[in-house]
Parts: sequence; structure tokens; C-alpha cells
Amino acid sequence: MSLDAQKRLAAEYAAGLITDGMTVGLGSGTTAEMAVETLGLRFRDGIRFVGVPTSGRTAEIAQSFGIPLRRLDERSFLDIYVDGADEVDPQLNLVKGRGGALMREKLVASAARRFVVIVDETKRVERLGELAPIPVEVVTFGWPTTRHRLELLGLTCELRGGSETYTTSNGNYILDCHASGPIDLADEIVAQTIKLQTGVVDHGLFLRMADLVVVGTSAGTVEVLEAQRERSTTLS
Repeated sequence: MSLDAQKRLAAEYAAGLITDGMTVGLGSGTTAEMAVETLGLRFRDGIRFVGVPTSGRTAEIAQSFGIPLRRLDERSFLDIYVDGADEVDPQLNLVKGRGGALMREKLVASAARRFVVIVDETKRVERLGELAPIPVEVVTFGWPTTRHRLELLGLTCELRGGSETYTTSNGNYILDCHASGPIDLADEIVAQTIKLQTGVVDHGLFLRMADLVVVGTSAGTVEVLEAQRERSTTLS
């Protein structure tokens, strides 16, 4: 089964968790877009809910199905948030942000009573940072000095986009960072230390935040992993 088919299976499972009257956080990226499209079909079939999108692209897809949208500042909480991830470790810690919307995604995830992650089986790793860099969103002013401070922590960081620098929806840059030594990226102290560097807006380490991870498999099945812990309320 192709990776897209695996993602579609996970998206359909997650969409089935939505019920009438919910406020639903809508994630960003190709996998999340599959979930939004599936939710759009459910909306057309009569299920009524309100969406809170994390990107302009997500908003466009949702609006094409007639899903009513609200801003996060119009909702004090969300019932559920559905999004993809770049990596998932055995404790359901995540790396997110390949699409660049990591700060908005983390804000929406933090406001949701339930955070559901949908992935294909290739996104499962034993240790964060195995496959994907850790995106760190930084303000544009003085960004090289911010990068230097991150590298002093043991990270190797590259400005996303190179000569055609990528800019987030918030007008910031992204540094894609790799651990250059034995750094445990799933350690909340490490995550907090990264975030506390002057110039850092946020990072793509989503630790102790996911409640449910839905994995579409090559066998054509869905594996559902549930967190056996309370969600984190730390800075990470």
C-alpha cells in the first residue's frame, strides 16, 4: 500500500472521531489536508462542526466544502485537533514543522482537549531527529546570532530556503537543526532550553502533547496508539 493510501486510512479514522457541535483544529501539510478533505465530505453529509485552521491553505480547503471557520482567539478551547507529524517516537513525542506552521500548530494543539496525530508508518522512529530536522522558528532580526546560540547547545542549524529564504506566515525564518552530539531531543529540559534562547519564537518538538496517534500501515490496517500519561503543560 502506498504512503498516500496509508495517510488516507489514518485521516479517515481521525475524521470519524468528529461529532456534531465540535470545534475542530485543522492542521497543515499534505497529511492534514487529507483529513480536512475527509472532514469536508462528512460536513456535506450532515455532520456540523466549526473549524480552526492553522494555515491559509488549510482554510481554503475547508471553505471549499462549506466548513465554517473561526480564529483561535474566538475560541477559548477546541474539542479536538487533527494534524500530521514528521516523526513519532515510542512515547508519542513528535517532530512537526516541515510545512513551516509549527508555532500556529502548537498554539492550536495546546488549546485542544484532544490532540490526534495521523501518520504513515514511515514516520515512526526510536529517537527524535533520526529522519527529520528540528525546525526552529526565529525572528529575522539578528538571526545569525540566534543560530550561533543554538549551535552552542550542540545543534547544527541551516537556514531554510538558502538563497531564497523561506518566511513563515508570521514573518519569521526557520532554522532546520540536527543534533550534532548525543542530545536527547525528547528531554523537556532540552526543549525548554532551545525555546528560551533569545530570538527563538518556537520549535518543532511537540513533547507529551499527543493524545492519540493513528498510523496507517502498508498492510492496509490502522494502528491506534494512545498516550498513557497526562499531557504536558510545559514550555515545550
